[in-house]
Order: sequence, then C-alpha cells, then structure tokens
Amino acid sequence: MRSSLFFSFFFLFSLGVSASSILIPMDADNQKNHLKAYGITYWVLSKQQKVQWLLNYRGGSFLLPDGEVIRKECQIRGVSFEVLSDAQAQNILDDVSSPSQNQEAVILEKAPKVAVYSPKGNQPWDDAVTMVLTYAEIPYETVYDEEVLEDKLALFDWLHLHHEDFTGQYGKFYGAYRAAPWYIQQKQDAEALASKLGFSKVSEAKRAVALKIRKFVIGGGFMFAMCSATDSFDIALAASDNVDICEPMFDGDPSDANYQSKLNFKKTFAFKNFTLERNPLKYEFSSIDMTTKRANVRKESDYFSLMDFSAKWDPVPTMLCQNHTALVKGFMGQTTAFERSQIKPTVLVLGENKLNGEARYIHGVNGKGFFTFYGGHDPEDYQHRVGDPKTELELHPTSPGYRLILNNVLFPAAQKKKQKT
Repeated sequence: MRSSLFFSFFFLFSLGVSASSILIPMDADNQKNHLKAYGITYWVLSKQQKVQWLLNYRGGSFLLPDGEVIRKECQIRGVSFEVLSDAQAQNILDDVSSPSQNQEAVILEKAPKVAVYSPKGNQPWDDAVTMVLTYAEIPYETVYDEEVLEDKLALFDWLHLHHEDFTGQYGKFYGAYRAAPWYIQQKQDAEALASKLGFSKVSEAKRAVALKIRKFVIGGGFMFAMCSATDSFDIALAASDNVDICEPMFDGDPSDANYQSKLNFKKTFAFKNFTLERNPLKYEFSSIDMTTKRANVRKESDYFSLMDFSAKWDPVPTMLCQNHTALVKGFMGQTTAFERSQIKPTVLVLGENKLNGEARYIHGVNGKGFFTFYGGHDPEDYQHRVGDPKTELELHPTSPGYRLILNNVLFPAAQKKKQKT
C-alpha cells in the first residue's frame, strides 16, 4: 500500500517537474472554445509572461509557460489545453522552424492596450468587436470624438472603429429612418457634440477625428475597422481638403459642385478611384461597397476564402489569417465587401470571394502603423438589421469569422522584428 502511494506521488511529482509548457490547440477537433483561448493568451501576456504563437501549427496554436494558475484559468474559462514536457515542446518548435514547413513561432511580448471608438451610449452588443472582446474577457476602454481630438489615442496600441459614419451623413439612414425617434435623437446628439467641440457641422468634426486617427496610425498605431467604418473613413480622408460632400438634410447647406473631382485619393488608406453616392435617400456611401452587386450570392453559398501566406517570410498577414478553416461564412453589413478594382495595389487582400470579385478582409501599412478593414457587421448574424437581438457568442465559441477579429487584437503584441510585409 505504501509503495503504491509512493509511486503515485512520485509520478505526479515527476509530471509537475517535467512539464514546462501549456499548448492551447486552435485546430477544429481539439479546441472547444477558440474565442476564449485568445482571452487566455491575452491574460498571460498581461501577467508579463511571453507567449509563442505557432503560426499554421494546428490552426495557429499558442505555447504558454506552464503553471497551476494558468491551468486553472483555462479550466474556469472552458479552454482546451495540453500540458507538454520540455522535450515535447522543443520537438514542436523544431518542427515549426523546419524550412520544409510553412510554419513559424512568433513571440508575443506584451498585452496591447485596446481602445474602441464608439459613442458613449452604445451597448457592447451593438458591435461585433466589443461583443467578442467582452466574451473573450479582453479589457478595453471606450473613446470617442473628445478623446481622439485631445490626442488620447497615444495611450493605446490598438484602436477599433465602431460602425461609424465619418462622412457626417448619419449612416445614410435618412431615406428609411429620418422620422424614427432614435435617428432624430442621434442626429441631435451628434450636432450638440460637434458644437461643443467647436465645429459648426458634424461632417467637419468627423473629418477632424478621421485625420487624428490617420495620424495615430502613421505614428505606429494599429487600427481595425468593420462595416461602414471602413469606407466612410477613407471617404472622409479623401474629402479632407475641405470638400463638402453632404447634402442639405445632413449639414444645412448644399454640397460642393463637382465634389467628386475634388477628392484626394492620395490621403486614403485602402481605396482609390471610387465614386460617391450622391442620392441622400440611398443607403450606400460609394462604389467601394459590393452589397448591391451581390444579386447572385445566396446565403447558403456565401463564403469567403482566406489567403495562404508564407509564415516565415510574411508573418504579418499569416498572423491575421490564423484559423481552423480556410473557408469562412460570409455575412452582410452596410459595407459588406470591397470592390477589388478600387483597392490600392499596396494593400493586401487577406480574404476574398473570388467568384463575386470581392475582397472581404484587407490589410495595409501606413507610415509606421498598420490597418485592417473587415467587411460586414456580425460574423454570426448573416443580415443584421436595426433592432435585431444581439448575437449570443456562447452559441458560437468556435466562430471562424470572430477569430479574425481576435487575430488583430493580438497582432500588436508580436515581437517587432517579426513584423515584415
């Protein structure tokens, strides 16, 4: 009896001594909660411990230092993990580093400080990013026009743009919702805030905010935007030479004559040569968006494919495309996807629906910083409409579409020398 107890104790003690790493697998078969796995990784980084992101290894798995506290946290959050010995961990790293494998180990060093640009009254479920940050238990702070214009973005590493309209046209909701109480209230609130900040028009305030965000990225910041925040941001930059693109119902005076010819595409991040939609009754900003050009795309067959990059030579786009599937369900939004012909040649397409000629997920560099644009509103709500109930992420813990968002959240934590494009 004593020898049996001694053997059991010795075995458990030996296991504890030899185990040096925790592997969080991110493949389809061995991870039951991909989204919370990112939260665990962020939590470990916040404890000043480094993590290795194993690009293209079992869906982009994470190699963490071993510890009882980390194991317990994984169990509490429902994240699958494997305990590895020194030898097992080294074998994985050796395999990943092999020239014959399209894999790489990228060191994550520090938990990035996250900001979400969003109106103060918005709830977390109004936006896919705030929803998944909350679900994954990744902390963030909310900023809006006042904080941006006061240069508070310098306090953050990563900025997400809520589904904002940076053109000052109130989301182009005028045609369908101009009599709705919520639309009237939002317009009044926006006008009051613009006036408080010293601007005579909302469009002027949004332009100033867009230019501050542009400065943040050029200075080394990371920016992520979805849905209408993507194209409306670039439109605001293109019109930033004091070009009035708003009709009277939006700003009280006529738009500039021939404003299309006055747009400056040199100032935009991602898009070029686009044509603005002049009709104030039409729920569309410009020719960038593919929503109205998708008549042949049905929900059952609406998917986009992630591009395949070299993990060793192109670690940045590889990081952003880590997933347990290369085929991701499509989803709609005010800006659903991007017209390929109007994307600048310096911008990388990370995900596309090739049959429809559209890009869904793009990434680029501007100055010292990076930006990523992701089309659509909610990866697990195919056609989200005003007033629809929120998505319950507890029902979608392995969502490939939401994983792409969280790839971007961890991206700034990567060791700087690995960030090549």
